[in-house]
Amino acid sequence: MSDAASDPSTRDDDDPRGPYIELSRAEWTDLADHTDIDLDEATLKRLRGLGDPTSRVEVAEIYTPLTQMIHLHMRHTGHLYRASNAFLGLSVRRTPFVLGVAGSVAVGKSTTARLLRELLSRSPGRPQVELITTDGFLHPNAELERRGLLSRKGFPESYDRRALLAFVVDVKSGVPEVRAPVYSHMSYDIVPGEYVTVAQPDILIVEGLNVLQPARTRSDGTTGLALSDFFDFSIYVDADEAVIRQWFLDRFLQLRRTAFSDPRSYFTRYAELSDEQAIATANSVWDEINGPNLRVNIAPTRARATAILHKGPDHSVQRVRIRKI
Repeated sequence: MSDAASDPSTRDDDDPRGPYIELSRAEWTDLADHTDIDLDEATLKRLRGLGDPTSRVEVAEIYTPLTQMIHLHMRHTGHLYRASNAFLGLSVRRTPFVLGVAGSVAVGKSTTARLLRELLSRSPGRPQVELITTDGFLHPNAELERRGLLSRKGFPESYDRRALLAFVVDVKSGVPEVRAPVYSHMSYDIVPGEYVTVAQPDILIVEGLNVLQPARTRSDGTTGLALSDFFDFSIYVDADEAVIRQWFLDRFLQLRRTAFSDPRSYFTRYAELSDEQAIATANSVWDEINGPNLRVNIAPTRARATAILHKGPDHSVQRVRIRKI
């Protein structure tokens, strides 16, 4: 056997010797136990992203079993935490369970994160669940302009990674109150002086494009900490790039008719575009920004996730991969 064949790092997601077990939608749904967790249509409408058709059937067949699996991880992580503290002679408050949600622009990761926040908050024990998006840790536009990075917003280097890591470390360490900056999609910038406060939640969900990025290598060859080092469970929302591109195009056209038409919007200039111009602009943004970011920075982190939800063209999850080793 060649070295490449015996090296686990060279195996793709479909290799039966790899770290994942793959389940069809039907197989995944069959794993769910009976549960009283349900979302009414009004709640689901509030949680859906623009153009996202996630239905109550999708919640029941995909997200309820996922919630149950996360709850299982929470329970056993808690047992391990208590046993470790007893062994070490420590008496400290249990740290929050941290869940990461990653994926491309327009793939539906924000809806996934909001659904999980709602479902987990209704799970046994009614845990307190907080959701933070990494948008708040983007550098302000003025700083991105100074660094020549405004056209690369969303790439790893456009974030204040040190501040984001410090935020999660503080939450994980049990700091009573931790503040995160607020990002406005209307102004396309950080809102000066505005923060959201997280106060010792039972579960913290961190959603963003690059939350599964590995640690960077320093100039001396050493590596620091990665955000994902503090995740107890992580999810990558996946779809074929051609499908995500079409979703991005559809969303851009919807935004042109809605949010972009607001005179306060940073993107108000797009509201006046013809259909042909809008399609050309959206394709250009994908080709120059979102597509390269997906291929170079986001998709390569997929294999770091605990669970991978792969969607079909209709936005429904077709198969689920769960890390087994």
